[in-house]
Amino acid sequence: MNTHQMFELAQALAHAKSRQDLSAALRFLHQDVLLESPPFGTRARGLRENEKALARFFASFPDYQVTLDGHAGNDATLVCWGTARMTMTGDRFGATPNGRRAELPVFLQFTFADGLIAGERFFLDLAELCAQSGVSTDQVRHTLLGGSA
Repeated sequence: MNTHQMFELAQALAHAKSRQDLSAALRFLHQDVLLESPPFGTRARGLRENEKALARFFASFPDYQVTLDGHAGNDATLVCWGTARMTMTGDRFGATPNGRRAELPVFLQFTFADGLIAGERFFLDLAELCAQSGVSTDQVRHTLLGGSA
């Protein structure tokens, strides 16, 4: 798979996630996919766990949109950068958000297998998301990561 093909697949996944289209997003993922989001302290392996993780993410950020503005890669890995726009909702994070839509840079690292996405690492600045959402970063980190925060 070349870098162009990998970026097209990452773009298609980004478009599906921006529509909160769970079934479409899952079609781009390998059966053994590993999704990691270090800022949120989450890891999901396999389609079933990823379906649950994405559903929980979409419930927390129902208007999530991501644009991928650039990429770099080699035969095994693709790194993308772009912008996420999202409104924190609910009480999953242990604080009451202000309802404002946050806009912040994101970085994603992808690996591939069998023409599908086999791994995704999703990075954003949790402190900036919290600041724009009007919640305490310390409280959110404690809720998400517990004693390791």
